[in-house]
Amino acid sequence: MEPVVCEKLTKRYGSVVAVQDLDLTVRSGEVYGFLGPNGAGKTTTLRMLLGLVRPTGGRVLLHGRPPGDLTGVGAMIEGPAFYPYLSGRDNLRVLASYAGVDRRRIDVVLDLVDLSGRSRHKYATYSLGMKQRLGVAAALLKDPQLLILDEPTNGLDPAGMADMRALIRRLGAAGSTVLISSHLLGEVEQICDRVGIIAHGRLIEENTVAELRGGAGLRIQATPVEHAASWLRLVLGAPAVSVVDGALDVTVDPARSAEINESLVKAGVSVSELRPRERDLEQVFLELTGGESNGR
Repeated sequence: MEPVVCEKLTKRYGSVVAVQDLDLTVRSGEVYGFLGPNGAGKTTTLRMLLGLVRPTGGRVLLHGRPPGDLTGVGAMIEGPAFYPYLSGRDNLRVLASYAGVDRRRIDVVLDLVDLSGRSRHKYATYSLGMKQRLGVAAALLKDPQLLILDEPTNGLDPAGMADMRALIRRLGAAGSTVLISSHLLGEVEQICDRVGIIAHGRLIEENTVAELRGGAGLRIQATPVEHAASWLRLVLGAPAVSVVDGALDVTVDPARSAEINESLVKAGVSVSELRPRERDLEQVFLELTGGESNGR
C-alpha cells in the first residue's frame, strides 16, 4: 500500500482554485520532492494530506487511511511553532507526553538534528535555522514511516543544509518515506528519487530526476555545424539530432563518443568539443512552468 495517494484532489476558496484534479503517488521508501512556483498549491496540498484543510473534491489516502489519521506520520508544515520560554528539550517533552512517545526518543532526535548541545536553551534564543531543526526533530519524535516536510532547510547555513540533506538521505536509505516541499532545485536534485512539479494547482510533471533531465546524449561543437547535423542525421536518424545555439544536441549513448567523433572527422567535420549532455533540473523546471520562478 503506497504511503501517499491523491486522486483528483481539488481545493477551491470561493472562485479561486488552489489545487485542481491533482493525482499524486508517493512510493514506499522513496524521497519525493514537491516543487512549484509561488502560489502553485504545494503547501495547500500538504495541508490537505494531513487533514488540516478539507478538500473540495477528490480524495487523499495516507497508508490507505483518510487524512486526519496520522498514525506513523510525522510532519512539519510552514514554520515550526513552540513555546518560546521553554527550552528545546522541554518543548519536545511536552510533545512526547501528548503523543505518548517514550522520552528516551527525545535524545535520539536531538542528536539526529544536531541540537543536543543547545537543547536546554530557551526556544526564544534560537536562530531561525535552529528553530527549523527543532521542527524536524518534533516531526521525527514518533519515528514515523512517512515524514512530510515543508521547506526543511529554510534558514539553515550551508553546513546545516548539507547536514539536513544527509539526514533525509539516511532516513530514505533506512526505509522511511519522505515527502519534501522545497524551492531549492539543487537540493532536490541531490536527495530526491522522484519529483512532482506543480503549477497553477495542477501537477504538470512527475518523474525521476534523471528522466526529467532528459535521456542520455552528447553536446557537440562542430564546424560546419549544418554539415555535421546532416551527417549525424544520416547515421543516427533525424529525430536524434538537433541544432541548439549553434551546437549539436545528439540523443545517443555517451559511451559512443569516440565512435561519433571519428565518424564526424571522416566526414570532413572539425570537432572542437564533445561532452555528455545533461540538462539541470532548473532548466526543466523553467521549461515546464513557462519561466515562473520557483518557490512555495
